[in-house]
Amino acid sequence: MSRTPLPEDEKFATLLGLLQRYSPSGQEAGAVKWLVAHMRSLGYGQAFGDQAGNAVGVMGDGERQIVLLGHIDTVPGEIPLRCEAGLLHGRGAVDAKGPLAACVDAAARLGPLPGWQVIVIGAVDEERQSCGARHVAPRYQPDFAIIGEPSRWDRVTLGYKGSAWAQVRARRAVSHSASQAESASEAAFRCWSAIQDWAAAFNRDRERLFEQISPTLRGLASGEDGFEDWAELRVGARLPPGFGPQEWYQRLNQICQDAQVQPEGFPIRAYTAEKNTPLVRAFLSSIRSSGGRPGFVLKTGTSDLNLVAPAWGCPAVAYGPGDSSLDHTPNEHLALQEYSQAVDVLAGVLRRLSEQTGT
Repeated sequence: MSRTPLPEDEKFATLLGLLQRYSPSGQEAGAVKWLVAHMRSLGYGQAFGDQAGNAVGVMGDGERQIVLLGHIDTVPGEIPLRCEAGLLHGRGAVDAKGPLAACVDAAARLGPLPGWQVIVIGAVDEERQSCGARHVAPRYQPDFAIIGEPSRWDRVTLGYKGSAWAQVRARRAVSHSASQAESASEAAFRCWSAIQDWAAAFNRDRERLFEQISPTLRGLASGEDGFEDWAELRVGARLPPGFGPQEWYQRLNQICQDAQVQPEGFPIRAYTAEKNTPLVRAFLSSIRSSGGRPGFVLKTGTSDLNLVAPAWGCPAVAYGPGDSSLDHTPNEHLALQEYSQAVDVLAGVLRRLSEQTGT
């Protein structure tokens, strides 16, 4: 595969500018500063960094709002920016600077829409605790919301599973290794096996992964002080619609009766959007007009859609260019052609929403 220089076409300036600024969670300030200045240069009436550190651009001054919320942070691990055979490699190309850049460019292409404000937000901290999205959730009341996440240019993401994290800690009195007494590590291992068995039973009659509970073991540690030994598991779970974090924590306590279960982080409920809305219809029409055959996808991860859609109570979906199987991988890349197609689709959606729903 031959390597080519980075594209000089101005239509990729937003995408390249974001990818050239490495911004793992907690280190987004440089990318935010650049994006704010870039949005001003694209004609956004307002562009600023808010109190949470998000980059915000506002196009138009109408009473009704469309919010396009992407995230500007990435997971750690810088990938040298390069272009090979029309594929742009770089950290965040897919998750999710590519989708964010497409939102920025689509709104800039149309300019102000009479009666509307189009608000594009590059949120911080999505890969950790979503501080950026939690900040904006109570501060806007949009009529429509589009979350910038990879779905491929011809598909719309309708839902994400929920998530919950917990520490499971077992303690036991120290005993001789030749005794038959259960150690804390053995107790913790027994808890994890019981969690897996319970999830397997729950999932048995649920064929779709989106409807299943998916527990994961993300950390383990153990130690002792001469009198007591302990073992700790960090357990995560992806939760389906209809099974919330509190139900999961209650179940964990039942499964791990002789261990301590401590919830951690911010639990998130699953979210599924309605199909029959003006927003979804606008996407279907715009994708078809761009030569695609539209489809829907339900994702087994979690995104800022789970947080803001319930708070805003408006039609909301996730959309953006890129193959989400490349999220967080060393081979993260985005096809330039797909990026252009996604910008076309998003511009078409914004135009259709403003025309069909009036002011």
